[in-house]
Amino acid sequence: MDSARTHTSPSDDVRITASSGAPTGRALATEAVHAGRDDLAAQGLHAPPIDLSTTYPSYDSRGEAARIDAFATIGADPEGPPVYGRLGNPTVARFETALARLEGTEAAVAFASGMAALSAVLLVRGSMGLRHVVAVRPLYGCSDHLLTAGLLGSEVTWTDPAGIADALRPDTGLVLVESPANPTLAEVDLRAVAHACGSVPLLVDNTFATPVLQRPAEHGARLVLHSATKYLGGHGDVLAGVVACDEELAGRLRQVRFATGGVLHPLAGYLLLRGLSTLPVRVRAASANAAALVQRLAGDPRVARVHYPRIGGAMVSFEVHGDPHEVIGRVRLITPAVSLGSVDTLIQHPASISHRIVDADDRRDAGVGDRLLRLSVGLEDVEDLWADLDQAMGERVAEAVPPREALSRADRPSHVG
Repeated sequence: MDSARTHTSPSDDVRITASSGAPTGRALATEAVHAGRDDLAAQGLHAPPIDLSTTYPSYDSRGEAARIDAFATIGADPEGPPVYGRLGNPTVARFETALARLEGTEAAVAFASGMAALSAVLLVRGSMGLRHVVAVRPLYGCSDHLLTAGLLGSEVTWTDPAGIADALRPDTGLVLVESPANPTLAEVDLRAVAHACGSVPLLVDNTFATPVLQRPAEHGARLVLHSATKYLGGHGDVLAGVVACDEELAGRLRQVRFATGGVLHPLAGYLLLRGLSTLPVRVRAASANAAALVQRLAGDPRVARVHYPRIGGAMVSFEVHGDPHEVIGRVRLITPAVSLGSVDTLIQHPASISHRIVDADDRRDAGVGDRLLRLSVGLEDVEDLWADLDQAMGERVAEAVPPREALSRADRPSHVG
């Protein structure tokens, strides 16, 4: 398992590159702690304040009208004091600033959930008459369903990465990929995909990798999507989504957010900003645990195949020879639950939950088999995690896998291409 050896922890000395292409001079770990908080000391504050106001007083109605006109025209963030909670919130804006810095984009726009964020992107492109989407499976199940069902009037062409250029049409408004993908952890060459997109914006769902492991904007992506519910929040107590992008697209996204009401609550913005401060530390520690578990799973005769991306990270998927539902039912330390990216380890059966809404044939064609389990590795002691997995998988049976097969498994690539 080469990737388990070479990606046990992401590097802390990565230097952030600004959207202009110039280095900021600060390491990722430093930016994670300080971005969005640079003005606090001058205000005599240490922790960022939580602004819960829904509306704000203004005695200058002419000036307020001018600012609203500017927002209506290009979606520009209104300068000066806030106007209304659906237009923007200072606490949420701190999180947006910080996430944009970590992803190396001009701006970021936060939403009430990851699906609200994706919906806003589709609405923006659709409003320009660009309703066609080219997408690569697998995607998160609800993202797949949103595109396939055409709920927002979009039309999707599913293809593999090599077929993206041929799938483009004059009305193509977006190319969508997820890398590593949910739940198989398949990876794509983001730079090659961005090149294949030509002038069509590439949206990369970066939820699994986070900016700690990859920054898609550096490889040509114009939009970077996160279900911020996952690693950015990191503690299973906040529901949110965010899109990092250039200011032109951010303006349009703000307009859709204002019109549709998919706003992020200020308390969620505060929790996300706090979550970012420990993001590099959490991802590094969880990735080390995941790599250790990958080695053990790969050599276990009860496991048919292990999926782990070359980029590393804290997500692991594996296929068992036995009944995956029994594994789910027997865990005691690990939490059997949907979602991922929390400090505690979660396990789920994608074909039953996260990808149940995807057509069964499409699901299997994308590699989401009925024996696949997805593990979001947390921060517990790895020995305790393995002890729980070991007992949950049941008694070891020597005949479960031919000896040669069991021995050769550890030499296979650890990712699914």
